Amino acid sequence: MKKENTKRILTGSFLLTLLTLAFFYSFILIISLILISIISWIEFNGLISKIFIKGKLKINFLKLSLKALSLIYLTFFSAMIFQGITSADHKLYMMFLFSICICSDIGGFIFGKTFKGKKLTKISPNKTISGSIGSFVMSLILISIIYYFFYNSIDLFSLIILTLIISLSCQLGDLFVSYLKRKARVKDTGNLLPGHGGILDRIDGMLLAIPVGLTANLISQI
Repeated sequence: MKKENTKRILTGSFLLTLLTLAFFYSFILIISLILISIISWIEFNGLISKIFIKGKLKINFLKLSLKALSLIYLTFFSAMIFQGITSADHKLYMMFLFSICICSDIGGFIFGKTFKGKKLTKISPNKTISGSIGSFVMSLILISIIYYFFYNSIDLFSLIILTLIISLSCQLGDLFVSYLKRKARVKDTGNLLPGHGGILDRIDGMLLAIPVGLTANLISQI
């Protein structure tokens, strides 16, 4: 377990460094988004192929449809991130969104491992109620930091609600991929990231949380 946690920390540190560099260097951002999209799509295709193993015409059509939709979604997802990070007006907000996703994931892992307790859902045996609470708590801790530095320009109540919505979206995205893995009878979507599994394992929560966060920001500006 200690060795696995070490791998998780080292891989997480590398990914965090890569994310930081992507915010300052466009070529790193572009290359990262392309690679992440391609590998995530391949991993998703692997799950779908294992879930729908029968060769009937209707099932094959469903498989192709899901693979096509996932490609379209990942393309738009990458485009949203690129536009947000490269825009001077939205870069800070994108940092906020990614920070919530990271805090939500860390909080869920730490609280889940520490307090354990009742399972959250049958979809994923590793998800606990304490872990879900930890995701919210760790995300809200981020609020105190942001509110401290931007006290005069941000409404605290709106910030709290937004953070809770994004953290919830992150957890739902994680559960959705966990559901697919359960159906495919696999532990991870891949083995590219030591201690984390596949790329899709790492970005599953962000796939829903980032679009939700950007949509919420767009609505608030109307």
